[in-house]
Amino acid sequence: MFDRHVDPHLFVVFGGTGDLMQRKLLPALYHLANEDRLGPRYKILGIARDHTIDDDAYRRWAREALGKMRLRNQEGFRRWCDQCLHFQPITAQDAAAFEALAERIHDLEATSDLPGNRTFYLALPPSAFPGTIQGLGAAGLHRSPGKTRLVIEKPFGHDLASAQAMNEQLHRYFEEPQIYRIDHYLGKETVQNLLVFRFANPVFESLWHRERVKSVEITVAESLGVETRAAYYDRAGALRDMLQNHLTQLMTLTAMEVPAAFEANAIRDEKVKVLRSVLPLTPEDVTFGQYAAGQQNGQALTGYQDEPGVAAGSPTETFVAIRLQIENWRWQGVPFYLRTGKRLERRLTQIVVNFRPAPISLFQPFRSCEIHSNALILTIQPDEGFDLCFDVKAPGQGITLETQRLHFRYNEAFGAIPDGYETLLYDIVTNDQTLFVRADEVEAAWRLYDPLLEAGLPVHPYQAGSWGPREATRLLAAAGDRWTTS
Repeated sequence: MFDRHVDPHLFVVFGGTGDLMQRKLLPALYHLANEDRLGPRYKILGIARDHTIDDDAYRRWAREALGKMRLRNQEGFRRWCDQCLHFQPITAQDAAAFEALAERIHDLEATSDLPGNRTFYLALPPSAFPGTIQGLGAAGLHRSPGKTRLVIEKPFGHDLASAQAMNEQLHRYFEEPQIYRIDHYLGKETVQNLLVFRFANPVFESLWHRERVKSVEITVAESLGVETRAAYYDRAGALRDMLQNHLTQLMTLTAMEVPAAFEANAIRDEKVKVLRSVLPLTPEDVTFGQYAAGQQNGQALTGYQDEPGVAAGSPTETFVAIRLQIENWRWQGVPFYLRTGKRLERRLTQIVVNFRPAPISLFQPFRSCEIHSNALILTIQPDEGFDLCFDVKAPGQGITLETQRLHFRYNEAFGAIPDGYETLLYDIVTNDQTLFVRADEVEAAWRLYDPLLEAGLPVHPYQAGSWGPREATRLLAAAGDRWTTS
């Protein structure tokens, strides 16, 4: 992962005029190019169904898309578009269409003196994955004179059976080292720093086990509702959309053992071991919820049932909280609480490590003293950084304890943080799979959650703008724990 040489390459994006390309991929590619991190020679080929677009029209579209970003060097961006961007329509997923694509790729590589290193990025709905993978394989585009990579956006299947079928189809044409299953949460600097935080600072790693940790909370809260994603979300729900991927990735990075080396397969091996050590989930370990009408900052919020595009009487969960037990030597007996939801009080992604309290409190006789456990709060977004919470004596007569925080913030120390897609795209073109999900990891995660999909669990209503249904607190109550919301 330390070899950051970038070979000349062709970056092909299926869904080249889509929302993901416009909002994330195109800006990330431009920023990487502006920092000379895409190598000396490269081309970007957008693929979409619109046969009315040619190279010039595509470049105009890109200039409009990135022009909204108010770039300082507009003329430099215009030159970049003209030099690097190309377009190929593909109006059907048939053999002829992919043969025409292959011919265009060969021509573009020949005229640009590119040696055949290719990245195929599927910025497409999951339903289009099978036909696209089949088309690439049938046209021989899964092999090239150089390196060929295939990038797939989540979701990686909608249950265990579909994930296994997807992996089987992928491996029919592509070998696992060619496949990059992208989870943009893993590209965040604060998520990557979790590994550095643990393994470069023995003061914390020495406390990272069942004898010192009482519980671990992982929260990914969204203040927005379903917005324009109802067609997808009403079929998926919070478990498929967020828990099976984003939260589970954060959990494995928090719980994993020290890898044998700081390289892709060693790290991914340890993540898979965590998933295989989780005890089977029961209905008592899970709470589902769905947001109802409410208020936030004085603004009325619509309930999920009344959102445009949501089926009448939909039972889809917009909130899920679970309690996991990892049955290994490091974490046996330490509950991991995971929760995610839409229309919660505020946007927040954080990991809270609650340490065990002192076995005997010297200050218990003082009635004015409420003893709090030490906690380490790692905030992934927003206001990225971490806080270490501890008790101190408040000034004045008597003994009164007050919780204070040591805090670190990335923006204070380093300024602006790169977008996660910049990190991940750079890793792709430099052949670093550390932050990408392997086939066995996908299946291990689905194997864990698959029984919950057909369990018919009740879906509890919660008010939009709250922290979710009251029933979620019972997951923590038995151990005397409670959710952290600050």
